[in-house]
Amino acid sequence: MAGSRTQKIGSVFSRTRNLVRIGIMEKPLWLDVYAAFPPLREPLYRVPRPRYGRVTDAIPPILYREDQERARFYKVYGNGPRPFDLTQLNFKSTCQRFIEKYNELKEEGKIEEEKLFEETGKALLASGIILQRKGTDKVAQQEQQGAASRDPALHLQLQTVLEELQEKRKDGEEQPPELAGTQKENPSPS
Repeated sequence: MAGSRTQKIGSVFSRTRNLVRIGIMEKPLWLDVYAAFPPLREPLYRVPRPRYGRVTDAIPPILYREDQERARFYKVYGNGPRPFDLTQLNFKSTCQRFIEKYNELKEEGKIEEEKLFEETGKALLASGIILQRKGTDKVAQQEQQGAASRDPALHLQLQTVLEELQEKRKDGEEQPPELAGTQKENPSPS
């Protein structure tokens, strides 16, 4: 039985002795020896006492120096589009490459601690490893807002160009090249 509690009632000796007495079980060899030389204290199941006070864990948490950067990497970039390929013996995940580059740039000491995470991402991009952020739409909006605050003249210039294009489309003077090419190929019947 999967949840039977009979092992908790009595000892192995008393349970076996009762099974032999009823006739369910043949008498094992050790039963007479145990009866002749019983232990000083009969082995019984006892419910463990609850410990009062704070129970301390015997194993302390194991944290490495790069665990904070690794957690930040997974928060910003996620696991990536593909699963890990563990069939290769010398496989390094994108996160591990990021951490190695991060530690390398940190040892150089040329970059400030606040900018180190972003600079590591740029360095990996320069070496050919593409990192894709989670929620790229939100990141793109933040970058646009950041660009506007950095250079207001550029933002104003882009805004005027956009307004001019919208006015021209309204007037019908200029169509986008994609639409102009499709209308020449497929003229609509009038």
